[in-house]
Amino acid sequence: MNLHAVRAIYVSEMARTFRTLLQSIASPVISTSLYFVVFGGAIGSRMPEIDGVAYGAFIVPGLVMLLLLTESISNASFGIYFPKFVGTIYELLSAPVSALEIVLGFVGAAATKSIILGLIVLLTANLFVPLHIAHPLVMVLFLVLTSVTFSLFGFIIGIWADGFEKLMVVPMLIVMPLTFLGGSFYSIEVLPPFWQTVTLFNPVVYLVNGFRWSFFGIADVHVGQSLAMTFAFLGICLAIVTWIFKTGYRLKQ
Repeated sequence: MNLHAVRAIYVSEMARTFRTLLQSIASPVISTSLYFVVFGGAIGSRMPEIDGVAYGAFIVPGLVMLLLLTESISNASFGIYFPKFVGTIYELLSAPVSALEIVLGFVGAAATKSIILGLIVLLTANLFVPLHIAHPLVMVLFLVLTSVTFSLFGFIIGIWADGFEKLMVVPMLIVMPLTFLGGSFYSIEVLPPFWQTVTLFNPVVYLVNGFRWSFFGIADVHVGQSLAMTFAFLGICLAIVTWIFKTGYRLKQ
């Protein structure tokens, strides 16, 4: 494996983040903090506890998961789309760099950014509500798995997109609504039985609940199911990326 190539792509992508700290780091953290102020402070003070957990603390895993999903997709999709847009993708494809090395560089950088953001938001949340992580190793596992999986998903979107507007279609019109409807701000047990069944078809439910279980030891679905769904989606994304590089699908603009 050409580790120099992986490092070059990774460092280049991370450097872009540090050149735009206000947009890449500060903006998502401030936006998420506003959710804590509105939902955790203003609304949460009037909400009863959920399974013995204060509402302000209960929504923390959901908000972190919302940030992870949107930022992982956004960073990875823009990272691979921009070389297509400016034409530098030809230099990358003609270099002695394998598909695996390209994916490791771009997806690794996007996942790293998301993990950093997630940890910053967790530290910020601790300023608003007292947090106790019951299963720290499981929390880290979900944090890393979700970031890597959805960075891969974003990488696929960046290859599929043929315009900047398409980069935002999936995160804004599909992923964000699924996250809001996936139990980020509530327990699905408060829903009528029919809608509980419908909600279980939302894959984000399993991500949010697995992450929430690592904090409080409570969840609407079993943590094993959450892990299984995460690994299943990761496998699907890996299969799609493999197919893309075998067929050359939209690697060139």
